[in-house]
Amino acid sequence: MKTKYQVQTGGKLYLAGEYAVLTPGYGAVIQFIPIYLSATIQESRSYQLASDLFGYQVDLTPNKDYALIQETIRLMEEWLKDQGIAPKPFDLHLRGTLGEEGKKYGIGSSGSVVLLVIKAVAALYELDLSPDLLFRLAAVVLVQRGDNGSMGDLACIAFEDLIYYQSFDRAWLHEVLTSQPLSQVLDLDWDYQICSIQPAISYDFLVGWTKEPAISSDLIRQVKGAINEVFLKESQSAVKILEKGLREGNKKEIETSIKRADKNLKSLNPLIYTPALKELQEATEGLSVCAKSSGAGGGDCGIALIFDPVETQTLIERWKEKNIEVIYQERMGDS
Repeated sequence: MKTKYQVQTGGKLYLAGEYAVLTPGYGAVIQFIPIYLSATIQESRSYQLASDLFGYQVDLTPNKDYALIQETIRLMEEWLKDQGIAPKPFDLHLRGTLGEEGKKYGIGSSGSVVLLVIKAVAALYELDLSPDLLFRLAAVVLVQRGDNGSMGDLACIAFEDLIYYQSFDRAWLHEVLTSQPLSQVLDLDWDYQICSIQPAISYDFLVGWTKEPAISSDLIRQVKGAINEVFLKESQSAVKILEKGLREGNKKEIETSIKRADKNLKSLNPLIYTPALKELQEATEGLSVCAKSSGAGGGDCGIALIFDPVETQTLIERWKEKNIEVIYQERMGDS
């Protein structure tokens, strides 16, 4: 039997549907980004938790920095007991930051860390958890912590794929978690959708990092407060057309839907687009490319879909001139 196990989790970026997906029943198209956090775990005489983010290690005694990791471990040990498995102490070390030079790319989240810990604990017991169970366990951790995100990051990172995700009602989940045992809650119909998308068209997918921090929590609250029925309906229409366009290889539908999603975001709050994100988008002028901000906005990353591979290098060079760094590039749709 192996004594040390290693696992990893990646990141994600939104193609369309950010903000709207926070409302139950509304969807987003989300791309998995294989830039990884990793963890090693092995049996130990006592609990020892370490992370590259912090310069010290702890046990399970409550600690502010390690609270997310500790709460995930507690949830997993509750789940293990439900499976008839007695928890045992371990040494867990998390590595990586999903960024560079002390700055985060904005492709990961607390969700990446939660999934990493769940996968590590499962590996220690040599349990093969399905992507859907990974998603549910991670969502329980975050909902119990009061996180009101859409959980789309968890879905994408758990399934490690380009996905369509439609969110569930987090208030409902929070309520049932207070009244029903974990094992029963995990078996309920949560009313979400996670569907992998295999593009039927070839394109280069680029992620441009502006090297600026993301939108502030205060601004996020402002943006969320501006969400209305018109925004939600337009977002869902753009997202569903994008999903259809990708599945059917319809370039025009893909371009149209990305532009609609982009325009809809700008209508929500102009501060989503920083000057650097505007430059990232303007650099595509004259090219067969559609580009937009990705995620919360106000910094971090934008994405581009390039249908003529000859133009990929042109865009990379234009971004470089504007101090926008390509942190990820993938050829999509090539079987």
